Amino acid sequence: YQRRVHGEIHIKNKFADMVKKKSAQENINQKLAIVMRSGKVVLGFKSTTKSIRNGKAKMVLVSNNCPSLRKSQIDYYCMLGKIKVLPFVGTNNDLGTACGKLHRVSIMSILDAGDSDILNVE
Repeated sequence: YQRRVHGEIHIKNKFADMVKKKSAQENINQKLAIVMRSGKVVLGFKSTTKSIRNGKAKMVLVSNNCPSLRKSQIDYYCMLGKIKVLPFVGTNNDLGTACGKLHRVSIMSILDAGDSDILNVE
């Protein structure tokens, strides 16, 4: 859309914003693939909760369509353990596919990043 500011026409491109989000998501997917190959991860709510309680989790990824009660429980545990929670921009099907699995994954924790620098992602 167009917007006039001090006589100048500024054009905001929604497509450019979508491309930035998509490239950022592809970047996360690539880093996640490296973690799956060279690092250690735990998939699922129960295992992730156990890894957070034991202090082994370094980062937790939560999909978009994760149930709100589970998401709030994970957020609470991560807040207590000072663990970073990264909201995954995609459904649990997308997160499972990004992990290279043929099933759905709504919550996963990274125990060891391996060769990836996913722990530095904002």
